[in-house]
Amino acid sequence: MWCGGCGELLGAVVGDDAAVGAQAWPSAPLHWQVPAPSALLHHLPLGRPIPRRHHRCLHRPGPPDASKTVMVQHSSTVVCTASQPHHILIEPRDQYHNVCSFSPGQADTDNYSIAIVELEGGWTMDAGSSIVYDHTSRRISIQVTLQRPGCYRAHLTYCDTTLTNGNFDIIVLTSEDALRVQKTVMRRAHEGYEARLLTQNGSPLTKPKKVYCYVTPKQLIIKEFLLRLIPKRVCTFRLCPSTKFHFTGTNNQSGLPTMSIDDGCQPLVSLAGKDRNVIAATFTQFMLKNIGGSETFKDKQDHFYHEVRKFHSKRMHDRIQITVTRERLLETSMKATKNFTVADWCKNFEITFQGEEGLDWGGVRREWFELICAQLFDNDKGLFASLHEGRQALVHPDPYRPSHMKLKHYEFAGRVVGKCLYESALGSGYRQTVRARFTRSFLAQLIGLRVHYKHFAQDDPELYSGKVRHILDYGLDKLEDELYFTDEILLPSGQVKVIELEPGGAARLVTNNNKLQYLDALAQYRLSVRVRHEVDAFLSGLNEIIPDNLLCIFDENELELLMCGIEEYSIADFKANHVVNGSSPEFRRVLYWFWTAVSNFTEEEMARLLQFATGCSRLPPGGFAQLSPHFQISAAHTYGVLPTAHTCFNQLCLPDYDSYEQFEKALLLAIKEGSEGFGMV
Repeated sequence: MWCGGCGELLGAVVGDDAAVGAQAWPSAPLHWQVPAPSALLHHLPLGRPIPRRHHRCLHRPGPPDASKTVMVQHSSTVVCTASQPHHILIEPRDQYHNVCSFSPGQADTDNYSIAIVELEGGWTMDAGSSIVYDHTSRRISIQVTLQRPGCYRAHLTYCDTTLTNGNFDIIVLTSEDALRVQKTVMRRAHEGYEARLLTQNGSPLTKPKKVYCYVTPKQLIIKEFLLRLIPKRVCTFRLCPSTKFHFTGTNNQSGLPTMSIDDGCQPLVSLAGKDRNVIAATFTQFMLKNIGGSETFKDKQDHFYHEVRKFHSKRMHDRIQITVTRERLLETSMKATKNFTVADWCKNFEITFQGEEGLDWGGVRREWFELICAQLFDNDKGLFASLHEGRQALVHPDPYRPSHMKLKHYEFAGRVVGKCLYESALGSGYRQTVRARFTRSFLAQLIGLRVHYKHFAQDDPELYSGKVRHILDYGLDKLEDELYFTDEILLPSGQVKVIELEPGGAARLVTNNNKLQYLDALAQYRLSVRVRHEVDAFLSGLNEIIPDNLLCIFDENELELLMCGIEEYSIADFKANHVVNGSSPEFRRVLYWFWTAVSNFTEEEMARLLQFATGCSRLPPGGFAQLSPHFQISAAHTYGVLPTAHTCFNQLCLPDYDSYEQFEKALLLAIKEGSEGFGMV
């Protein structure tokens, strides 16, 4: 292996790297191993990854790497004003994530370029860009000026390779529209923008319906007015990065610009209106203000911690004594905190286990958090349960909890999670993580997202791979019995109870035309309606400490990373406990690339990989060995497309590529796809 900063040969010994992984990290920035030069690769057996090595480089960082170079304060949609310059900042980084530093005249700015295409017409635009390097901030500044209002797609490259977040959209407003958006965001007010509704519930309307769009600091609301007086809400979209706008040209009937809105949960909605760009720009500016100005998880996490500290700034973090009994930990912990105010929950808990000696300088407190999370969230404790059998099954509020478990237990659980988030906001010395593996539908409800049938894929894979997949793939034609808008629930007593999924559901037949509505109704009942009181109680406790508007800036996967933290993953454990499906020479080469890339992953990227392939960023207590089924790496019978995953089987499918660089770029894009972004297509 070669160091990108100093060019030193680090070695290419292929063998067991478990001992290497156990080395302590030096205090200076480190480099991870990278693929060896091609001459060296020729002598390495396929399928054997290069072991992880640590190397302290005392020289300057290496040359910029497009896959690591990032746009500062990243937003997948940029709003600017026609004929006015807009600056885009880029932070060049080498392949080890070190920020590059250049001498005067050595910044290589000629190799950076930006291409801008008008979305609706497809014309390439001259942005009049200028590119300079700032030696103080060590950033590249690209100045663009677009003359004509409209919607555009930008593409940033270095040496003809796309930057990490180099694809984004630009909304260009007139001076008047830009002023309207600015006033709306500053005043946190909202006005109604007239539009024509083109589709509703996923189906085109024969006649466009007149509606009004209201963008508030929290949501986008579409209303119609019955008899021109009575407002009726048509639909609501949460103001967050997962709500995406797609711009689709001009409507033939009205001649107005159109767009579609999709949040991944509700049926897609299409609109036409002269204020289309203003609506999208107002949405974007409100959203960026709410999340701190950047859509990357790290930036949102920093903004979240800052806002939590600010929210509790007047509450002191003094010590407060809590005495509990180890044998009755949950009951005594709830009794000890029964009369606690929010200010008390914000204090530094000093835990004493009754009958045990010892001073709590942090270790006892961390033990209490670990034990109390096990009491609250373990599958066999009664408060939370998995939706299917499995050693690493995700847990969900239990609608059939034991009689001694009350809603106050969920409130307490919410406060414990809020306490962990608050402690983490105070800094690494106090950081606490929630030791749990929650279902995606439960996490979605915590941030106000609507539950839908796709959540079954991770939360109840047995149901998804059976009944749900059969209905999706084959429809209702091959079912032996007719299906109605009902659900049969097996009660703990052994009795079967028939539940109507909607009023009159027992009389409504499921057809191929309404099967998606049926599956969504089934998900709403099983994942949401049955546990509504439990979720509300949990949120009541959580929101006492953490305001709900701060949680809403994350998606489900990001919320898990925020709450549960990122584990330390052992590559040696991963290698020892996985299954490979495929043995062709091409796949052996891709598999070699996979282990090379994974060995270079940051902890967040490793967590994203696990989320992508298994549905959860956390491993069972026994690590990869306890994943059931084992993590599977399979060959995909495609070429050059993004990797795919089947979370029901913990399976990652890897296509073939021309080069390692293409493979690494596709893998990183796949594991982050859908987690972030407010995009226009």
